[in-house]
Amino acid sequence: MGAANKLLAELGGTAVVRRVAEAALASQARPVLVVTGHQAEAVRSALAGLDVTFVANPDFAQGLSTSLKAGLRALSGEADGALILLGDMPRIAAGDLDRLIALFAAEGGEAIIAPLHEGKRGNPVVWPRAYFAEMLELEGDAGAGRLLAAHADRVRGIDLGTDAIHADVDTPEALAELRSLSPLAGSGSG
Repeated sequence: MGAANKLLAELGGTAVVRRVAEAALASQARPVLVVTGHQAEAVRSALAGLDVTFVANPDFAQGLSTSLKAGLRALSGEADGALILLGDMPRIAAGDLDRLIALFAAEGGEAIIAPLHEGKRGNPVVWPRAYFAEMLELEGDAGAGRLLAAHADRVRGIDLGTDAIHADVDTPEALAELRSLSPLAGSGSG
């Protein structure tokens, strides 16, 4: 995205990160933690008035893994798992998140739950607590994708019937494409 902060880019007058946070808050996911790093105050401002808990990541420049780890460390010891939702996925809907959470519960909180669309895995992913220690060992600008491969036998996919699980804002072109869609948020499954 160059110098622009993709999380603060607006779709239909609403910041991308706010759309994502609102979807999380409309779902059963609790608590909703927002890990901040680059332009943290601007991100906090974009989320003003929402019932989210902010988690500062002073190491954000070292890559995505540091944000993942900051969020995991902020979870209570009672959390059975964590739904890892990226802040640049403005088309994800609360219903999508609830379907992932429901499958996690149906699997006894022991399987890794990953969304699918047309056979391709996407985000967000629900991780059981049993994998947190491995996730806390990740380094650099990568999420937990390699752990999905390492634990493929524990991954349960669910086809959410929406490409929202692949729609993130990584380039100006992706932002332009999202802006051209109607409706701008949601996948129709929420």
